Amino acid sequence: MFTDAYWPRVNGVTVSVDSFSRALVKAGHQVLIICSSYPEGFNTPISYFGKQDDGGPEIVRVPSVPAFITKEDRLAKFNKWYWVFKQVENFNPQIVHINTEVVIAEFGFLYARAHNLPAIYTFHTMWEDYGPNYFPMVPIFIVKFFIRGILKNILRRSYRVIVPTPQIEEVVRKYRFRTQTFLLPTGIEPELFDHDQAEAAFFREKLEEQFPRLRGKRLLLFAGRVVKEKNVGFLIDIFPEILARHPDALLLVVGAGPDLEYFQNQARKAGIEEACVFTGYVDRRDLALVYKISEIFVFPSLTDTQGLVTLESMLSGTPVVAIGALGTLMVMGGDNGGFMVKNDRQEFTQRVLELLEDPELHSRKSQEAKIHARAWSIEELSKKLLVIYETTINSYLEEYGESRTPVWKLLMDKRWWKINNKIFRKKANKKWKEMLAKLEKQLN
Repeated sequence: MFTDAYWPRVNGVTVSVDSFSRALVKAGHQVLIICSSYPEGFNTPISYFGKQDDGGPEIVRVPSVPAFITKEDRLAKFNKWYWVFKQVENFNPQIVHINTEVVIAEFGFLYARAHNLPAIYTFHTMWEDYGPNYFPMVPIFIVKFFIRGILKNILRRSYRVIVPTPQIEEVVRKYRFRTQTFLLPTGIEPELFDHDQAEAAFFREKLEEQFPRLRGKRLLLFAGRVVKEKNVGFLIDIFPEILARHPDALLLVVGAGPDLEYFQNQARKAGIEEACVFTGYVDRRDLALVYKISEIFVFPSLTDTQGLVTLESMLSGTPVVAIGALGTLMVMGGDNGGFMVKNDRQEFTQRVLELLEDPELHSRKSQEAKIHARAWSIEELSKKLLVIYETTINSYLEEYGESRTPVWKLLMDKRWWKINNKIFRKKANKKWKEMLAKLEKQLN
């Protein structure tokens, strides 16, 4: 798997790659992840229970430099392509799965082309929605035109494409009509979110020591990257009305991002600074407990393609109020495990208040959430991924034949040189004898 984003970088792509790779390894398959390196101490999370045990995929970290558009992301050094190829050749893959659009994507496509292997690409991100936020000084139509060009090029070189939602499948069709796609959302590990009340109580106690304002509060949780495209400002705008009815409510924002300070200032201007806590990054294992101790998960994002945090909350038994768009629309499928609403502040606020004020409704939605989310188990979805891989490999073999050894590898093979050196010397000796014979004939 080739990806520019992987731990400690926290986003949906990272979670998707990690979840599927671990599930495949658990099922007895070998997985190699090619990803960017990150500096020591990057995104160091709060953690009370330690790191997850290993037992995951093999990982190759490519030396990288900071991305010029964001401090959170890294760009692999392109001059490391040959070194990367050597690492992948030692692994000897049957298929190349690309989960990015930048430098490491190029490594993946070049490797697949050189070795005659199928390259399958997962369209994770609606870049036309995200892109303008990274280039605010450039007219939006120019940014979108540039992004479309990159994505069309990616799709053109991809043998097959995986899409997490039907909406993204429509976008792929718009970019390149003949692209063959597979619909496959990312699954969740249910075991990661299975915690009892004693664990939750211990975790809350530790978290309250770190953030005393949490004591005695009913937590409304947002988890994810703290960026404008996640629509976090929507929650800050509606929260004064919720506080007016429930002074014991608190908005807990878990995550970090380039717009963290912007939203802290927005909360300050709205007069709700004391009713908001921004934790920064939290270790994934501990995040499961943050869901557990929260009253409601509030998710207003309009651009989230996977809806993973929504599923994670539901697996923890925490009801969700979310705007029905893209990934959220797919995983909730209506008012399952909470309420899926329109992009309307009044409706969103009303649903949150209903869950806060009706214990029976909250309990019913909590049980409903657990049952609904179980259908999105990573174990089941990884089986579908394996079928996709097998189908892709077989189709590619029929069309393009077996994998091949690249020319540069042949040139560096000592046996190849030895064999060809013998042939060269034999031909040279023959040619030399012919020249001598011709010269002797002329002299006579």
